[in-house]
Amino acid sequence: MNVIKDLIFNFPLICAGTGWFLAQMLKVATGIFRERTFNVVELLFGTGGMPSSHTAAVTSLTVACGLSQGFSSAAFAVSCLLTLIVMRDATGVRREAGEQAKVLNRIVEDLFKSTDHEDINRNLKELVGHTPLQVFVGFIVGFAIPFVMGLIPVYGIYG
Repeated sequence: MNVIKDLIFNFPLICAGTGWFLAQMLKVATGIFRERTFNVVELLFGTGGMPSSHTAAVTSLTVACGLSQGFSSAAFAVSCLLTLIVMRDATGVRREAGEQAKVLNRIVEDLFKSTDHEDINRNLKELVGHTPLQVFVGFIVGFAIPFVMGLIPVYGIYG
């Protein structure tokens, strides 16, 4: 039993990692282009932004499980449920937390500007969730990865 070899040749796992990595690279590109920010480390490892890398990873995992193990397999069912939860969380709870952080940051800023108290040096993180468009683009990226990876002979699943 060679664990390293099993991990290297695990088609669903490789697809999920590739989906996450590609989405993160796209997030860096869109961050530099749209937001004119060159903080690559923050863009690469931060949350939020276009596209959703979590959605891309779990969508890739789900499609790869379906293609390699069958769409009636338990692996596909579990990963499909995980994908739905991640997508809902990204556009729901996490996005709302970011919106609340924006409001709280404004309240704290206004409060401390109007008093003689020391200023707070740390703001709450505002970009923690995703818009539906960011999740949709992450889904499209993740959906395509297993089909492209399936064409590579090492990971080929088409015969």
